[in-house]
Amino acid sequence: MDYTITSFEELRTLFGEPSELAKKKVIPFIDQHARNYIAQSPFLILSTSDAKGYSDASPRGDSPGFVLSLDENRIVIPDRPGNKRMDSLKNILSNPQVGLLFLIPGMAETLRVNGKASLTREPELLARMAAGGKKPLLGIVVEVDECFIQCGKALKRSGLWSPDTWSDPETLPSGAEILAAHSKLPGTTADDIHERLEDGYKNRLY
Repeated sequence: MDYTITSFEELRTLFGEPSELAKKKVIPFIDQHARNYIAQSPFLILSTSDAKGYSDASPRGDSPGFVLSLDENRIVIPDRPGNKRMDSLKNILSNPQVGLLFLIPGMAETLRVNGKASLTREPELLARMAAGGKKPLLGIVVEVDECFIQCGKALKRSGLWSPDTWSDPETLPSGAEILAAHSKLPGTTADDIHERLEDGYKNRLY
């Protein structure tokens, strides 16, 4: 027997109808509540895909308020230094549709924003997003199509903000070891990559 779901009708039969609250919670702009959430969020996940539908999710973070709310229809995310792969930026150039998930540490509810993105080098705007004495090279402008709060069940189930549920630091995966195994650079060890990562965290955050 094939248990694969292939139609929305099958999904609706399986899950049933959403509540009136769930149906009506989506707004097409950033109101004062969403603006306040964004102003206090130090972290978001940016979801993009290219013209063929290949998808990517990228973490973005800085001090609370690093994302600017220009007005009720536009927000701007500074593009801080990374690994220069530019996965999200390349996708935006071919497909502007993006999804954002904002988080605030200790808060179970997240904020979701969907819209159309563009890339800007407007000097005045970049100056407003300067951090660590440096302006970002560009900003990601998102024109908002949808904005809504997401209930906290996933974060509560995961215990994300509960230190007593966290793994022992000694058992955590090593980013350097994973990078070394995946990249297989000749003559480069996990210790070399660890030093490189630590140098970047210390000296090249901005």
